[in-house]
Amino acid sequence: MLLAAAVFCTAGLLAGCAALTAKSEKIRDLEYTVVKEEDLPEELRLQIDEKKEARFKITYQSDGYLYIASGYGEQETGGYSIAMKELYLSDNAVYFDTELCGPQKGETINHAPSYPYIVVKTEAVEKPVVFQ
Repeated sequence: MLLAAAVFCTAGLLAGCAALTAKSEKIRDLEYTVVKEEDLPEELRLQIDEKKEARFKITYQSDGYLYIASGYGEQETGGYSIAMKELYLSDNAVYFDTELCGPQKGETINHAPSYPYIVVKTEAVEKPVVFQ
């Protein structure tokens, strides 16, 4: 009898974990601004500089705004850009989805390594950010 209860509780915990990681329904899109490097808060700029060589995900709040940053680490050349796919609020989180886009065919590129990243600024929301 005790073993059956333990199995039931374990199954319940696993189901609960799946529910927490499942994508929630969108309440609304969040308006945002892509922030230029020179307009970043100094503390955030320093964090990005420390982490830019590897993939990174950072959130930072200041003056009533939420900054969300995602970097794709070192790339062999220049010419990369980042496309914003989604930024929205759900009942339990803010969802942030970007995509790294490589240099266009035929584009003249710098052959020095680059460190593409994007930072967006939106309203401060007291929910965790889920990077997709």
